[in-house]
Parts: sequence; structure tokens; C-alpha cells
Amino acid sequence: MAAPSVQKLLVIGGNGFIGSAICRAALAKGMQVTSVSSSGRPYTTPKGHSPAWTSKVTWLKGSAQNPSTFSNVLPDVHGIVHTLGTLIEDGGKYKQALREGDVTKVIGSALSSVFGLQNPLKRGAEGSYEDVNRDSALRVCEAFLRSGEGKQFPSPRPFVYISAEDVFRPLIPARYVETKREAEMSIEAMLSTSPSQYRGVYIRPSLVYHAHYRPLTTPAAAIFDLSASLHRKIPQGVPKPSEILHQLGNALSPHSSLPRNTSLGSSLNSIANAMSIPPIHVDHVAEAITIALGNSNVAGVVGVKRMRELIGWWPEDQQFLQAAHKST
Repeated sequence: MAAPSVQKLLVIGGNGFIGSAICRAALAKGMQVTSVSSSGRPYTTPKGHSPAWTSKVTWLKGSAQNPSTFSNVLPDVHGIVHTLGTLIEDGGKYKQALREGDVTKVIGSALSSVFGLQNPLKRGAEGSYEDVNRDSALRVCEAFLRSGEGKQFPSPRPFVYISAEDVFRPLIPARYVETKREAEMSIEAMLSTSPSQYRGVYIRPSLVYHAHYRPLTTPAAAIFDLSASLHRKIPQGVPKPSEILHQLGNALSPHSSLPRNTSLGSSLNSIANAMSIPPIHVDHVAEAITIALGNSNVAGVVGVKRMRELIGWWPEDQQFLQAAHKST
């Protein structure tokens, strides 16, 4: 196996749902992987098992909000993937419920978010959208840049940030996606000061699912995948439901704290996205990230379509078209 261009990878939150998949995929690519998390414990399955691959990862305890807790490893890593994020401001209770497959608690967290049954955290407070989704990534990025001061690298060091497609509103507050977009813009501004030394990659998955590790995501994934498939099959020229919703959403005055060129628009736009953007398996997200890490041409926003292209996965109708083209 040829040595990967990113030989030493640091994953922030490597024992989480997406982070663990990235660690596993990176090991398969021949990378040396280090994970930093608040517990420092190796990944375990929902049943408490430690897969064999976890013995090949270096598990460190540290805080993304305080990168000095792991700054000693930063000068030697060739790339970073930041996976921390919170969908609901409830101290991670919904994550535990998803992990355990507790439908009641997941629904309770979602309803509390929709109807404001729990007080939202003060902006910037510990555990808030600003703290977890945005500020933790900015602090890690700043430390990553400092670790390379005075050095020259053969290729730009990638900083991969797990962002999100706008598919969850109005079930999830707009601040969830807004803080993700703010992080993208701020990271890009920092990295752009040294474009030959660093590149930013902003992964925007839709609904991320796994039948065994997140069984509660499977029914929703099946519905969203069916909706996206039906949209692809609508003949060109026939208005699609998602297009109609986008038009209605664009006609409404958006309420967003983001600059106009990155405004989220109406919740109708988010619903339209959910109807037309298919879900993506967590292993496909991880595979796309490992490919992006080793390809210096991959930079900027990487949505679901681009992730599928990177891993060589084609929707059923495109596979059919390719086969038909080859047969002629």
C-alpha cells in the first residue's frame, strides 16, 4: 500500500458516531490516527464492545475549547478532522438516547426543541450551538495554524470540518445551521492567509444513518431516500415539490443573522432540501473524508452529491445511464 499524503491524522471527537467511522476508515487507508475527546476513552459500540481497530488508535483526553491540552501533538499531524457538534442544546441527552435506541427520549428532545419546552442556552454558553458547533472548531483551527508557524509543508495541511446540510428546520432551531455556516466562514478566513500551507474542507452531510449503531435513524433515512429517489424520477420540465417549496421560501423574508449571501432563508427551503437531498450512511461520509484528506484538489464545501462522487457511488438511475452508454 502506498503511503497516504496525510500520514498522521488527528480526529477531534474520534470516539463519537461520525468520528469513530472516520478513525476506522483512516486506519484502512494506512494513516496513523490520534483521537482527542473529553473522556479520552476508546470508542465502544452501543453494547459496550471495543472493536479490534480501536487498539490501533491513540486515544487522548483533551478539550477542543482548550487546545493547549493536546497542543504537543499538533506539530506532527498532517491533517485534522473536527467532528464535534450538537443538534439539540440538551447537554447531549439526545445523543445518548439515539445511541441507546430510546424512541421516547429522542421524541421528547425533539419536541422540546420544536416547542421551546426547554430554555435555550445563552449564546456562547458551555454546550450551546455557538460553543460546540462554532467556537470549538475555531480554537482548534487557530492552534493548528500556530503549530505550523515557520514551517513549509510539501502540500497544504487539510482542516476538515463536519458541517451540515440545511435539512432539519423547523424541527431544529436555525442556530444549529447558522453556527455551522459561521464556523465555515471563519475557518476559511483563517486558512486563506496561508493558502499554500492549508486548505479547508467543509463536509455537509444530510441525515447520517447507521442501521445498527443508530437504528432510530433508519426509518427516517428510508423515507428521505424514497423522497429523493422520486424527485430524481420526475421528468424534466415538470415542477417538483421541492422546487415549489424553494420558490415559496425564497419569496418569504428570511430571518437569519448570517450575511445575505449565506442566509438560510425560510424553513420551507430546509424542508425542500430534506425532500430532495438523500440521506448518507456514516461509513460513506467517513470514506469521502479520507479521500478528501489525500486529494489536495478537494477544498471548500463538500455536499452529499460531491461525497458520492468522491467514493464512486452513483444513484440507481445514473448507474443505468452509465451502463446504457457503455453498451452503445
